[in-house]
Amino acid sequence: MRFTKVHGLGNDFILVNCFEEKIDMGRAPDLAVKMCSRCFGVGADGLVLLMPSEQGDVRMRIINSDGSEAEMCGNAIRCVAKYMYEHDMIKKEKIRVETLAGIIIPELILENGRIKSVRVDMGQPRFERSEIPMAGAPGRVVGEPLAVGDLNFKVTAVSMGNPHCVIFVPDAESVALREIGPRIEKHNAFPRKTNVEFVQVLNPGEVIMKVWERGAGETMACGTGACATAVACALNGLTGRKVTVRLKGGDLLIEWAEDDHVYMTGPAAEVFTGEYPV
Repeated sequence: MRFTKVHGLGNDFILVNCFEEKIDMGRAPDLAVKMCSRCFGVGADGLVLLMPSEQGDVRMRIINSDGSEAEMCGNAIRCVAKYMYEHDMIKKEKIRVETLAGIIIPELILENGRIKSVRVDMGQPRFERSEIPMAGAPGRVVGEPLAVGDLNFKVTAVSMGNPHCVIFVPDAESVALREIGPRIEKHNAFPRKTNVEFVQVLNPGEVIMKVWERGAGETMACGTGACATAVACALNGLTGRKVTVRLKGGDLLIEWAEDDHVYMTGPAAEVFTGEYPV
């Protein structure tokens, strides 16, 4: 099976073009676990499958490195848009991508005929507790206390088609991410688990974010997490609605625009192609 290794700010994926390759979807979770292993496989945060769509130009399915399926991934969708354009699958600057979170539209930013970056309309953020989902009474979750064993955090919950728990901290680098991240990811307040973002606000237009991704663990970057972070910052009055989110793998520009949609702009890269025995 031919594959292409891609990444968005170090958040890396094994991309398989299912217009040309055949995958038994019943085996996809196990295949993702094996291929994503950094010691025994190709190594990646997830397996991305490009498939035909009746609703858009392409259907994107994302299987995390633990075999679970994600509704949406901002870094992956930028890679998908770049791949489809450069491999002549589609020659449009705006691409309609079907995901489990709905139709998402990445736009290619071209400079002298080459892709400089990808701007993605990530849709409207959702705040109602039932839409995250998160246990508890109806309403928004903004600066709400959450007990994690003997630790207490104030959390803001945002859905970008997938769940996010945003926590503001004075120093993101000092957070014991690998210890605390999985405990919040699997907290009983989140029936479908959650992504976790620890955020340090530098100024009204700039923040640092560390992320523990549901199903993948610590990653270099998370596009939906950056979007959720920017929205949470604005909801808590800590920044404006246009923010540079500084991640371990680089920067994303996030804008929560007047049309209530969140727009993410950032790079995508193709690393190499190969063959995997199946």
